[in-house]
Amino acid sequence: MTKQNESEWLALNDKVCVVTGAAGGIGSAIAKVLGESGARLALLDREAGKCEDLAQTLGANGIEAFSFACDIGDARSVEAAAASVEAKLGAADVLVNNAGLLRPGGIEDIALDAWNAMLQVNLTGYMLCSQAFGRAMLRKGAGSIVHVASVAAHHPQTWSGAYSPGKAAVAMLSKQIAAEWGPRGVRSNAVCPGMIRTPLSASFYEQGDVEQRRSAMTASRRIGEPVDIADVVAFLASPRAGYVNGTELVVDGGLECMLMDLVPRPGFDAKANPAR
Repeated sequence: MTKQNESEWLALNDKVCVVTGAAGGIGSAIAKVLGESGARLALLDREAGKCEDLAQTLGANGIEAFSFACDIGDARSVEAAAASVEAKLGAADVLVNNAGLLRPGGIEDIALDAWNAMLQVNLTGYMLCSQAFGRAMLRKGAGSIVHVASVAAHHPQTWSGAYSPGKAAVAMLSKQIAAEWGPRGVRSNAVCPGMIRTPLSASFYEQGDVEQRRSAMTASRRIGEPVDIADVVAFLASPRAGYVNGTELVVDGGLECMLMDLVPRPGFDAKANPAR
């Protein structure tokens, strides 16, 4: 399928798509895929310089993209960004809640301010953006919201503070929005990435045999790339997913389905089954 045919198939041409955390690895990939599908982009990030650089890079490739400085954990910042986006591009058709924050810390001694800071971005920020950009969707009676959660929503990621509880709450927030706004024409779905190589995690894979070991834990036997998430987000954002609402799509190369292979089972391993 050519890029033009792909764009036509997704039916996102001229749709106003808002992407939060756009300057990050997954965010920038989402912006690129949506832009190549013909969407008009509003790129939000509190890293204003990086966000503007991305907008210029996309613009040089014929994609209509504008950057907006925004801290999604700050209600006034979100409302100001929403007003600026609507004035510049018009009412949002799609919102991708992607911005995130990770701070290490065990439950025993994590500081309350660190816990609250993570939830303020990873959960409350998603709610604030859904409110601010969802109002226009509700007025139109149409729209799609895609929340980037994590496989950590299903399995505790230890020593990561509020990360797993926050991502689990995002999955439920997505369902809550679907239940309340679905009858009014607005869809809400979540994507749960796992084992994705981003600029923040790239250094992990440069250490010894980490990439080989991590790849072996997936059914696909490889580490995912940001575009693997972006393609799924674009589908959920598009009218092609018009009857997909209130669901979670796990995009982890089959990591979750390999759980039982991590449990010792004498007689049932690969060595005992040469055909495998």
